[in-house]
Amino acid sequence: MKKLIKNGMIATDADVFEGDILIDGEKIIEIGKGLSAEGAEVIDASGKYVLPGAVDVHTHMDLDVGIARAIDDFYDGTVAAACGGTTTIVDHMAFGPKDCSLWHQVNEYHRLADGNAVVDYGFHGVMQHPITDDRLRELTELKEQEGISSVKVYMTYDYMLLDDEIFNVLRAAKEAGVVITVHCENHGVIQQLRKELVEAGKVEAKYHPLSRPARCEAEAVNRMIHLAAMAGDAPLYIVHLSSAEGLHEVIRARAEHRPNLGVETCTQYLILTDKEYEDPKEGLKAIMSPPLRKDNDREELWQALADGDIIDTVATDHCPFHFKAGKAEKQYGKDDFTKCPNGAPGVQERLMLLFSEGFMKGRISLPQVVKYSSSNPCRMFGMYPQKGSLEPGTDADIVIIDPAEKTKIDAGFIKGASDYSCYEGMELEGRIEKVLLRGEEIVNAGEFLGKRGDGRYLKRGDSVLVKQ
Repeated sequence: MKKLIKNGMIATDADVFEGDILIDGEKIIEIGKGLSAEGAEVIDASGKYVLPGAVDVHTHMDLDVGIARAIDDFYDGTVAAACGGTTTIVDHMAFGPKDCSLWHQVNEYHRLADGNAVVDYGFHGVMQHPITDDRLRELTELKEQEGISSVKVYMTYDYMLLDDEIFNVLRAAKEAGVVITVHCENHGVIQQLRKELVEAGKVEAKYHPLSRPARCEAEAVNRMIHLAAMAGDAPLYIVHLSSAEGLHEVIRARAEHRPNLGVETCTQYLILTDKEYEDPKEGLKAIMSPPLRKDNDREELWQALADGDIIDTVATDHCPFHFKAGKAEKQYGKDDFTKCPNGAPGVQERLMLLFSEGFMKGRISLPQVVKYSSSNPCRMFGMYPQKGSLEPGTDADIVIIDPAEKTKIDAGFIKGASDYSCYEGMELEGRIEKVLLRGEEIVNAGEFLGKRGDGRYLKRGDSVLVKQ
């Protein structure tokens, strides 16, 4: 059945204009003014904004971190995504068993997601030891057979790679046309600082950001940029940039016209600060890595988004655990912050935070909201224009936002399995009225209307970072 969205303020990453969108089945077939279609279901969007479905390219559904497992599986987590206007995710896989191939986790994640996700989804591969010739050849296999055109490496944590290993991965990725996404933090300094803090009895949540200072991120960002350059300008994507110091390294690379470089920040680094850690109990909610930073870090990141050509995407690093007392995973850190699982929910809140705190408060334009939440994520990871755009022939993934309404983030707002939000108590300007996934209405006024398994696996193509 055809659907006709009438009289909305249509927002792309280049413009905002009043018009209509005609949908036939799963696709947009026409955009214009004064459109009509006999027998079509008409959706009146007068006075409302019509955006492409948001795309979150950094989530961790059902993530096993060893001491705990993220409590949003691919059903709960994607229901939360849908209710927040996100119609596509690309999920970062957990590490697999010792010495496993890249294929092990691909197969495991299909088992977890297929038939459960309610929005469309893809996967980032994950690189771990050993870095053998066979493992490097798997980069090409994953891209050709599964459409997995991005693979993550870590510069910290148990399966971190050393510089020579990262260099070899980057060279192989350059040859395969695969983007390497990187968690950038200096592992050695973090380990030393954590050891010293624990030995001194400084184990409350407020010491978490002191154990992972911003310069740990900045040094690792700088190192990765140089490693990628030495590997023939291999395609590099820096995840969850959190600090002004790290941003300055990116600005320096942009000034040098460093090619094939993508950069992501996350909503928590735009909205929250390290003041969240001051309460020794509540502070556990916001333990994530990198940690929350200072006001000036937050403001410099917003300014970079406003400038338009420094940061490419805004994601979430969605990785929720339960908080309330008992056997809740976050409570593992009540006597020692280093024992607290890292991560927090965010996939549901992202789009409305960008809309309200960004656009409605004048920090960024509405086309920039679309750019950072929809179109650029798809360009970075080989999904554009099928996803992240409003054009004839593309998937009819659409969000309608009423700017005259408000969104209160409270217990009733939360649609995922987590028992809290780091943004609880905020009242946002605007409310998501409807969400369409491939032409089907899956959310109406906060109510989820879809069903388990509606989401489709996406075989992704080349990133713009590869095509440069």
